[in-house]
Amino acid sequence: MTIPVVVKLDGGECFMDEILEILEKDARLTSEEIAVMTGKSTAEVEKRIKKYESEGVILKYKAVVNKEAVETDVKIVRALIEVKVIPQRNVGFDAIAKRIYSFSAVKSCYLLSGGYDLLVIVEGEDMHSVSSFVSEKLATLENVQGTVTHFLLKKYKEDGDILHKIDGDKRLSISF
Repeated sequence: MTIPVVVKLDGGECFMDEILEILEKDARLTSEEIAVMTGKSTAEVEKRIKKYESEGVILKYKAVVNKEAVETDVKIVRALIEVKVIPQRNVGFDAIAKRIYSFSAVKSCYLLSGGYDLLVIVEGEDMHSVSSFVSEKLATLENVQGTVTHFLLKKYKEDGDILHKIDGDKRLSISF
């Protein structure tokens, strides 16, 4: 299921923009290709894209890289950390979230509903560097009440893209 991209214009008007949906799936498409797909002129597509870039709707373009498929000696460890915090008066969760996402090890930070308040995605050179980050920097912050760390073992799908094709069961059968 694709979640429609809704854009709020200056006048408050909201609409679903297929140009953004197309770019979100494949940012390598040209304005000409998008124009054909949407039935709009190339000039209109380029104008909208420039507007979205200048307004901060489009932040950047990036590739989805399957890091496990890259042959390198450097392996990155990724962890998902649930963080319980005390919201601050007049700023809620925003101030503590900003302190947390300012660390270079933090790749993503989300406000959650449920038992924990923030979900923080951290990368490090190894499990020790991630656990040191949690115990020395994250858990010691004022207003942080507790953390739960989950180490990511394998990614199967990310942002809608399947990273590993599973070709059936490759285990040897055992019979007695």
